[in-house]
Amino acid sequence: MVNGMNGEHALVCGSTQGIGRATAIALAKEGATITLLARDRSALENTLHELDTNGGQQHGLIAVDMSDTAALADAVRKWVEQRPISILVNNTGGPAPGPAHEATVEDFEAAFRLHLLSYQTLVRALVPGMKARRHGRIVNIISTSVKQPLPNLGVSNTIRGAVANWSKTLANELGPFNITVNNVLPGATSTERLAAIVRNKAAKSGISEEAAAEEMMNEIPLRRFARPEEIAAAVVFLTGPSGAYVNGINLPVDGGRTACL
Repeated sequence: MVNGMNGEHALVCGSTQGIGRATAIALAKEGATITLLARDRSALENTLHELDTNGGQQHGLIAVDMSDTAALADAVRKWVEQRPISILVNNTGGPAPGPAHEATVEDFEAAFRLHLLSYQTLVRALVPGMKARRHGRIVNIISTSVKQPLPNLGVSNTIRGAVANWSKTLANELGPFNITVNNVLPGATSTERLAAIVRNKAAKSGISEEAAAEEMMNEIPLRRFARPEEIAAAVVFLTGPSGAYVNGINLPVDGGRTACL
């Protein structure tokens, strides 16, 4: 589907590393114009230089902390007045590992704001334009924990489930306007977050990080971790012409690890 997304403009959140960065690069290769969004301007500029411009795209960036929803709303509102956005990829770093019963109320509040409230802020800013043009694609990068809660990720399991149900509600509401809303559920993917999870597991188990990683990979039928580019490929499908009739789903990209259908 090379250059199958010419004329599309995608806002990709958390696009300085990992899955977000890989998604921005993949969408640009398909011809989409990209706006990168994260809080670190220097890292955003580094990603910006990696984006394909063979289709003549004029990519850009927004440096803002997604947990500051007032600043986020203001920055995006000003941006879309000049550059309408047709694709929204919601993606942020996950909450710290730990059991749910040990998490503080503040831990839950911070995760709720960084994930659901920031995503809702972006939807309110972008959906009116999508509705007016009767075209839009929203993809949320969540986790397989919405199907099967993961050990020692109590806050994440909780917040991801809330985002999944919010997304399904939006899919029903926005479908009549030709706006699709879907979730991509990455399994264990080679990112900085996975490295932190491996370190945490190794420390708790008293084993090496290599042994902890091997134990995790042995739980995956494909016996390896995903590459960020493999998650990005699912996003490209859901936001491109081939995925136009896919709406309201949770799509696991996990090497078969999730035990349920």
